Amino acid sequence: MSDHSTSGPSRKTKRSQLRKRRAIIGASIAVVLIIALVGGSYVYVQWRFNAIPKITVKHELPQLSGKPFNILEIGSDSRAGLTGSVAAQAGSVSGERSDVVKIMHIDPAKNSISVLSIPRDTVISIIDNQALHGNFNRINVNYGDGASAVAAAITANFGIPINHVIEVSFGGLINSVVAIGGVYLNFPYPARDAYSGLRITNSGCQLVTGAQALAVARSRHYEYFQNGQWLYDGTSDYGRIYRQNNFIKAMINQVKNIYNPLKLNSLLSSIPAGITLDSNFTLNNLVSLAIKFHKFNSSAMKSYTLPVAGMVNPNLGDVLIVKQPDAQALLLSIFGNTLLTPTHPPPNSLFVSTPPPVVTTTTTTTTTTIPSKHKNHSTTTSTSTTTTTDPSQVMPYFDPVPCSLK
Repeated sequence: MSDHSTSGPSRKTKRSQLRKRRAIIGASIAVVLIIALVGGSYVYVQWRFNAIPKITVKHELPQLSGKPFNILEIGSDSRAGLTGSVAAQAGSVSGERSDVVKIMHIDPAKNSISVLSIPRDTVISIIDNQALHGNFNRINVNYGDGASAVAAAITANFGIPINHVIEVSFGGLINSVVAIGGVYLNFPYPARDAYSGLRITNSGCQLVTGAQALAVARSRHYEYFQNGQWLYDGTSDYGRIYRQNNFIKAMINQVKNIYNPLKLNSLLSSIPAGITLDSNFTLNNLVSLAIKFHKFNSSAMKSYTLPVAGMVNPNLGDVLIVKQPDAQALLLSIFGNTLLTPTHPPPNSLFVSTPPPVVTTTTTTTTTTIPSKHKNHSTTTSTSTTTTTDPSQVMPYFDPVPCSLK
């Protein structure tokens, strides 16, 4: 019998086993490194998230896993953090008001996002600090008493449950937009607003960032250059709401495409400057939203404005009164059976608090006039719908819309 029988593994077999061991060791090291990287990234993100200012909002309802929930977005007119020409353009104000009040309704099961805007001059029933504000006043006066007062007023007046709150100041908007590299908006015509500082000299799809981004979001004296002349958009707050909704869509488009670690770090670093979250908003909530809506098409986001009618009150001046039954029909179409029974409904044109009407779903055709504080500048739309007509779904042809240069 040969001396080279099966007395032990061959040299070839040993080399093969060595390669396998090295591969296993290499794979194990890679797994450990990945775990360390992911764990380290999570710890870093958690650290950044913890740096975001938090506030306690009373009467918030808990967010239930997989169920629809509502985020109250408050755009504060705070000038804190603004410097130089941006601060000069924004001017100075006493106290704080909520120039923007939006409720974002998110339904994870339907993969849908709807945004309801409430114009700042809408008169509601005041439930906090009535000695100062009276029984009825504009919705934006509540912010002087804090985010809790705004959230409580919305639930008491409209029955909309609030699960989370986000506050954004002027500086917070600028910082966020700069951190994501700006947003892309298509301007059909050159545009300007002497009050907000907006100045768009060319038409077409273009990158908007920094002070010009804030100017777009703030603009309610919007002008556009068409056929050799400057034309004025007289819809005031309604026009601003249109542009803000398109601005939000443009931000969604930009944020969901950010994979560059440096940009992510810049975004996370900028969030604490001018943005505040409620104390119940967790990092897991944020991560779940990002995962669920990573491929969300912003064009599918539906935006609505609470139906209102203009009037002049001897004490409050030019204000907006909630228009019924249109308002209740719209609320039902957005929030469905999650709506609660209002405890302090908003007043009617006689300034009497009136419970919302019982609304049944029928197909109707209605005409809605967008109130304007400028004469001869009202806008009328007519639409068929199964619930209610909302003029904010019909975007003016001259307003900027999200776009892409890619």
